[in-house]
Amino acid sequence: MNIQEYIQNLSNGKADNMSVKKMKKVMGLLGNSQDKLKYIHVTGTNGKGSFIEMLNSILMKNGLKVGKFISPHLVCYNERISINGKNITDEDMQTIYQEIQQIMEKEHIEISFFEFFTIVALIYFYKEKVDIVLMEVGLGGLYDSTNIIQPMISVITSIGYDHMQVLGDTIQNIAKQKAGIIKENSETVYMAQKQEIDELIIQTCQEKQNTLHIIQKTDIQNERVKNGYEIFDYKQYQNVQVNLKGKRQTQNASLVLECCDILQKNGYVITEEAIRSGLMTVIHKGRFETIYENPTIIFDGGHNEQAIENLKETIDIYYKAAKKIYVISVLKSKDYKKIIKDILEEGNVYIFTNGNDKNRYTDNHSMVKYAKKVNQNVEIYEMELEEAVQFCKSKTDCVSFVIGSFYIYEDIKKML
Repeated sequence: MNIQEYIQNLSNGKADNMSVKKMKKVMGLLGNSQDKLKYIHVTGTNGKGSFIEMLNSILMKNGLKVGKFISPHLVCYNERISINGKNITDEDMQTIYQEIQQIMEKEHIEISFFEFFTIVALIYFYKEKVDIVLMEVGLGGLYDSTNIIQPMISVITSIGYDHMQVLGDTIQNIAKQKAGIIKENSETVYMAQKQEIDELIIQTCQEKQNTLHIIQKTDIQNERVKNGYEIFDYKQYQNVQVNLKGKRQTQNASLVLECCDILQKNGYVITEEAIRSGLMTVIHKGRFETIYENPTIIFDGGHNEQAIENLKETIDIYYKAAKKIYVISVLKSKDYKKIIKDILEEGNVYIFTNGNDKNRYTDNHSMVKYAKKVNQNVEIYEMELEEAVQFCKSKTDCVSFVIGSFYIYEDIKKML
């Protein structure tokens, strides 16, 4: 079986990220290579990907060899594991898979899709002798497969409602899961949230003798938009320009700047020139990404309450006066009713699709029925995904937004 066939079989199996005990056992049998690397461990309901792309851009411009572990992928599995922007090859993955397979067969261990990629990443980064690893949590934090590492810095970007069937149905329970990546004798960078969440993070850091760096929203000054850049001041950094759209990106960038300061204190050479250049040139695919022009079509994979709020806020900054079309596809595991309530506004056009897999996505008829119940005065359609894309391409007087799921990205790109 080749590596892509093996991965495809895993992806069709049971989802299971909550597996720290098993991960420790497997990595122990494989030599505990994860203990020989330097990490920045990143969790959060939203903002993880943007944070990682910004910091990755900066560290690469400083000449560091940077391992990056992210999820989900947009086009191919290999995107989840990369070094300095170059994805792991099938050949390298096959070699590591053969090492893992020997252990699994000998010890009668089965691993999940996400466990497999976490193990491969940890071994690959060690073999390639990276200077630092940017490790994104798959789900939550406390019981996530990635939570066997000892990071230099833990980062919590935001805490909101998502994956409640696993993480819990209260914001406090979700926060406890995110706080699970805070480790002893390390440092944590955290964007202030509601008071009860802040208190939980503070208490966790105190218990673990972890140095906490809290960023208050008031620490971010003089926010503005110019020439497509989000511009702001943070501490000693003035007129910082970020090449990612949305007010929340200044918050993500502030977390990045705080991490850069910590890394500098720990002996890493990170120049201000590289910081500014990294933020000005950063690219994050799948997040408010313009994927077609004339007419403008923008893709954003946001799929929870907080992400939709951020999306609406960004649209109001850049496209407030435009007539808008929304193409919406929602996985069955997500709360489509909440998304519809948050996004529905009179004057816009809404198209609900079955995504690229009717077995995985909420059927568009159910979503249309609910949307009409919420607001009968909104223009609403149900279409297949490709039909919706062609509809958007034909509307030259509108700006279109394809939202609700990252997993349709590749299909959308092929349709344009």
